[in-house]
Amino acid sequence: MSLKNNREQLVKTAVQGAVAPAHQWAPFEVGAAGEVFAWPSTGGITYNVKIGDSVFGWAGEHIEPGVSTTMSHKNRKCESGYQFLACCGNEATVISGAAKGAKGTVLGHHGGVEHLMLDFPDVTLDKLTCDDKFLVKGYGQGLKLIDHPDVYIYSLDPDVLEGWGLVEREDGKIEVPVNVIVPGHAMGSGIGALSVTTGDYDILCHDEDTVNENGMNRIRFGDFVAVLDHDNRYGRTYRKGAVTIGVVIHSDSPLGGHGPGMMTLMSACDEKLVPVLSSQANLGVLKGIGRFATE
Repeated sequence: MSLKNNREQLVKTAVQGAVAPAHQWAPFEVGAAGEVFAWPSTGGITYNVKIGDSVFGWAGEHIEPGVSTTMSHKNRKCESGYQFLACCGNEATVISGAAKGAKGTVLGHHGGVEHLMLDFPDVTLDKLTCDDKFLVKGYGQGLKLIDHPDVYIYSLDPDVLEGWGLVEREDGKIEVPVNVIVPGHAMGSGIGALSVTTGDYDILCHDEDTVNENGMNRIRFGDFVAVLDHDNRYGRTYRKGAVTIGVVIHSDSPLGGHGPGMMTLMSACDEKLVPVLSSQANLGVLKGIGRFATE
């Protein structure tokens, strides 16, 4: 059955950002197991980490694939509108420099640093500089399923929703393809955040047994993942029977309370959303970008 949505009522708004400077948080950092490291982290133009790659195994932490952008590098309080209006799957266009006119795709936003990550093909990345700017056609906030008002949707382009493969069952529940199902106790940094339309929260992958039991070692950039017993309708909190679905936007981290970052896309209570495992549940597969790009 087709899931009707309200895309015709959504407002499409231009927002503009620029390459966010690469950042070093401290000369050395200490991980949850006591390991000391000095690694790359957030920001910049990242050439070799892409949608579809594993979030694990990099000599880096909180790595953001593709191009990390901000609206203003000086005032993070101004970033909320840029992050809020730019939704997963939106079109991004380079508006300066040698790559002017090239098209890309919004992956999602990263809280704390207030970065918005954009995917571009290699031919575009090679032309970009850290002075370049980008226009995003922000489209998706306010999206809803007309016949299912108890499903809350955030930061999602309607084209992604319609291409995702959601299925309405006869009992009124909705099946959602995801690559990984995460138990609620394996969520960390970002719990308690009042806004789910900006920022993200982290999947904890420091316990090997939990990772292996739940197939969390499969997590890739751009994956759609489900979190059980987490209610993201009005903030991020624990609620039995709730399910939250998100997209993975940054890499693993050894820091305590941190791990692969997930941006909220939809949430509902009372087991309304039913996650169904599929290796194809990735933004890159749906849009033909990142490691799934075709010539």
